Amino acid sequence: MADARLRRVQKEIKACQVDKHSQISIEMVDDNPFHLIGAFPGPADTPYEGGYYEIDIVIPDGYPFEAVKMKFITKVYHPNVSSASGAICLDILKDKWSPVLTLKSTLISLQSLLCSPEPNDPQDAEVAKHFLSSRESFNATARYWAQTYAQAPNRPSGTASDAELAGLSEASVRKFTDMGFDRTTVIATLKRLNYRGNNITNINENTVSLILLPAVGRVDRGGVNTRST
Repeated sequence: MADARLRRVQKEIKACQVDKHSQISIEMVDDNPFHLIGAFPGPADTPYEGGYYEIDIVIPDGYPFEAVKMKFITKVYHPNVSSASGAICLDILKDKWSPVLTLKSTLISLQSLLCSPEPNDPQDAEVAKHFLSSRESFNATARYWAQTYAQAPNRPSGTASDAELAGLSEASVRKFTDMGFDRTTVIATLKRLNYRGNNITNINENTVSLILLPAVGRVDRGGVNTRST
């Protein structure tokens, strides 16, 4: 059984090496055929375009009758991928696994997942919430992550801001920093409140200010906190 598993894995690795057209690559980790790193480019016409994504692959003892274990090494902003751990929510890695699937076809499915997020069955609930509330803002953040973590080229307009990284518009952040609140705290608070897209109209500015006030106080022009005591 172990020999059959080894032969199959070696055959699948070789198949990827021969097929240059797919742009799917698989390499062994420390010459271990059962611990691999797969990789593929971000799909065209998505926020992930131009990025290069690495996947940690562990071949279980029961392979191919037991699902291969995969997770993203490269950080990716996507509803079906954990922003923290790289864990993936995809049915073929769980109950829909089939022995006819190969390492290459599974990696291609992950690549396709970047094209077609499933926010109603998320791995990362906060990212899914962002996707559903403001697609434009979500895409901007996903692009920024692709540039930051997956080596995607920067846009001609330059590097995105810390607000965009958090999925927020610069105008929303500036609205509160102009009141004297600390930028980092504003971004963290607005992100927590999901202050994005249509949801902005549901959150009163005074409510946000009251949340910010005890946390950071107001900042004078010299940059000194003037907390009330």
